[in-house]
Amino acid sequence: MHQPLKGAIAGFGFIAERGHLPAYLAHPERFTITAVADLCPARRALAQRLIPGVRVYQQVDAMLASAQRDFDFIDIATPPSEHAAISHAAFDRGLHVLCEKPISTTDEDARSMLAHAAAARRVFFPSHNYRHAPVVKRVRELLDTGKVGKIHLVTLQTFRPTHAKGTAEWRPDWRRTRRYSGGGIAMDHASHSFYLAFDWLGGYPTSVTAHVEHRAGLDTEDGFSCTATFPSGTAIANLTWNAGVRKVMYSLHGEHGAIMVEDDEVQLALHGTGTVERSTAASDWMDASHVGWFATLQAEFLDAIRSDDYVGRQAIDALHSIELIQSAYVSARAGSREIALPAPASAPWVVRSMATG
Repeated sequence: MHQPLKGAIAGFGFIAERGHLPAYLAHPERFTITAVADLCPARRALAQRLIPGVRVYQQVDAMLASAQRDFDFIDIATPPSEHAAISHAAFDRGLHVLCEKPISTTDEDARSMLAHAAAARRVFFPSHNYRHAPVVKRVRELLDTGKVGKIHLVTLQTFRPTHAKGTAEWRPDWRRTRRYSGGGIAMDHASHSFYLAFDWLGGYPTSVTAHVEHRAGLDTEDGFSCTATFPSGTAIANLTWNAGVRKVMYSLHGEHGAIMVEDDEVQLALHGTGTVERSTAASDWMDASHVGWFATLQAEFLDAIRSDDYVGRQAIDALHSIELIQSAYVSARAGSREIALPAPASAPWVVRSMATG
């Protein structure tokens, strides 16, 4: 029987406290959290109250270098500006990495992180939690029936009345400061739309055109729209922090019909037959922690570690998400000019257990 893996958390903000940690604590047979690093004294004190016996540190470097270090992986939940440096430091110390999205703020950093994971033979796993929403799993079930045929058009709309707030004890508006976030709603949220589009369209895009809005007058955008061209079709994404309601709306259009999603509601419509099937998959979209989705995500991370799947499909998706975000920014700055995207990541980065022989 496997012993629980020991982990450390870097950055004990809202998503670590309300999303990641409850899932770890709910499955002590899988994981034990032994250390937490956070710049904020109040957050460190909270970690000590919530996690029995946890050691706390002000700096991640001190946690990694501690003579008492006793963990197998690090869960990176800091603002994105710190993700790359912490990942590299973790790989240098032989640790696996679970990393919040976006995995970095530049595509160069993303490539170096994946390459380092492969070279160190340690797992790099992104926190793509939307894949684990019950409604998204329901979409995958419908696609697998083949009823709608091959998908050629995907639309992804995310409406938020404001940006996701950080903790009151540190910087609740860090997502509106480029120094920490690397960008606005595209950097913060587009990864979710993009990795879903990659799955539903069965590949990666070849070009993108994009537009951004700065209605709040801050240094990160609060509105983003783009059209990404894929070998198999098109994805159109629209994201805003200026909406009048919190909501997600997706549509997938295929040869024989469509799948429509509005929060928890899913509709399958087949043209030519009059068939409409409606179902509900409760996903708690209004809960920004998405706590119910993290247990299966963390279980996948554990499976990747046990199977030596160092740089798997989710990591490749994370890289291409950053490439798409960066190229979309280039397009927006160039008046929505079409920008070509890099070719898909090469197979040698997918280092599996055969490399351990």
